[in-house]
Amino acid sequence: MSHRQGAIDRVRSWLPLAAVALAAGLGGVGGSYLSVGRRPAFVAAPFDRIVLALSPDALVAFAITELGTLAHRLAFVTAIALTCVCIGLAALPGVAVIWGRGPLPDRLVLPGVVPAVGVVLGAALPGALAFALTGSPVSSGATAAGVGLVLLVTVVAAGLVDGADATPAFDRRRVLGAVGSAVGVGALGLLVHGSGEEPFPSGLEIPEDARPEVRELLTQAREQSLPVDGLEPLVSTEFYEVDITNVDPDVDRGEWTLSITGAVEAEQEYDFADVEAMDFEDRFATLRCVGDQLNGWQMDTALWGGVPVRALLEDANPQGDRVILHGTDGYYNEFPIEALWPGLLAYRMNGRPLPRAHGAPLRALVPGHWGEINVKWLTDIEVREEDTEGYWEPRGWHGTGPVETVAKLWQVNHLGSGRFEVAGHAYAGTRGIESVEVSTDGGDTWVEAELSEPLPGEDVWRQWRHEYGAAGSHEVIVRARDGEGNLQIPEEDGPKPDGATGWVSETIRPQ
Repeated sequence: MSHRQGAIDRVRSWLPLAAVALAAGLGGVGGSYLSVGRRPAFVAAPFDRIVLALSPDALVAFAITELGTLAHRLAFVTAIALTCVCIGLAALPGVAVIWGRGPLPDRLVLPGVVPAVGVVLGAALPGALAFALTGSPVSSGATAAGVGLVLLVTVVAAGLVDGADATPAFDRRRVLGAVGSAVGVGALGLLVHGSGEEPFPSGLEIPEDARPEVRELLTQAREQSLPVDGLEPLVSTEFYEVDITNVDPDVDRGEWTLSITGAVEAEQEYDFADVEAMDFEDRFATLRCVGDQLNGWQMDTALWGGVPVRALLEDANPQGDRVILHGTDGYYNEFPIEALWPGLLAYRMNGRPLPRAHGAPLRALVPGHWGEINVKWLTDIEVREEDTEGYWEPRGWHGTGPVETVAKLWQVNHLGSGRFEVAGHAYAGTRGIESVEVSTDGGDTWVEAELSEPLPGEDVWRQWRHEYGAAGSHEVIVRARDGEGNLQIPEEDGPKPDGATGWVSETIRPQ
């Protein structure tokens, strides 16, 4: 036998062990997820942060602008795969012992002892790794249990033997047992916790215990929404999410505090009870991501409830003209403090407690500005006297200013007999929307669209619709005029670095 052939045979002999180790890794990840769900203690959470931190800026920009929420899912799947590999490598010594390749003393090489030692060793090492990564006894114990279950099934599937005379068929039984049990643990985790993403309560569903003011405002939003099939109402039924990680912080209200520090006359610190005791305000507000494509879907509206920022800033008496907001997830952003003064610190959303995915216990809402400065899981308001950079500026984004005016063409309905209905939403931040104009002939002529009645508040979108007749294919273009009379910028530009501009157009063809 040639040296090369011998090397190939040695590699092939390790392939079943590698397959079982990877299955054990999957079982460990599944066990962790089954125990804690999609929370910071999940063993894949540290790998998720690593994947996102090591992703090149160009890749991040492409993912934000072209893939949207799909980018986060792909990154999370990558993190889970890496976690499976690392947990599997930690389990490999135990797998080797089960296969009879571990350096055990002769006195331990007895029927049933070798597999038992292999299962214990194969579970203990991944459990220790999980604890080092998460610091969670529950998650690390469940990781070890998931790995141990896979290895135990592997042993039982092939019979309690030492494996010294293993055959290919014997190895296959072990691998199939490992893979089957790992998939079972993962499926059970998904059955118990689902995707781990919190369901977003639609603003159309008014809570039974809603305050009268909330009930009145949400009812008003529902009644003022235009009756267009397929068009999202004035309060979003779903709300976009863009965060720097895929596992949201899980903040304990009882331990949470908010600090106002830096260039202030008197530093302040508040716990959640302090915030709840302050004057409360309900406010409609629209958020739009700076990475939103011209006709993208990263723009939504909710009824937020919380405390006006002004009350807290007045107590601290800021001495600087810049501010940095810090979140529990490590995210931060810097912008002029004058933009923050009319803001809201929200801890309720659509009449319910603020969801974890949207920043609980407290998030910032800065009127009329891109979503990136509306920091979630807010912990610190730091006032500064000099400019600095936020999280996204070193990565080539500069979305800390006011939003660009936009009219979205989100719905096209074929009414029959050559009649069409086009509709969408328009938003211009605190400037408001004065009108939306529609052209159905590629820009040769323009007419004003019907607008929904404005909701209370200065930072809220409006719906628009237009019905018309046309023969054959035609190009529809929409543009908005803000409340100051300024027409939406016609020149097309991508989202990076400071928000998309241009007029939305779509070619519509008869069905």
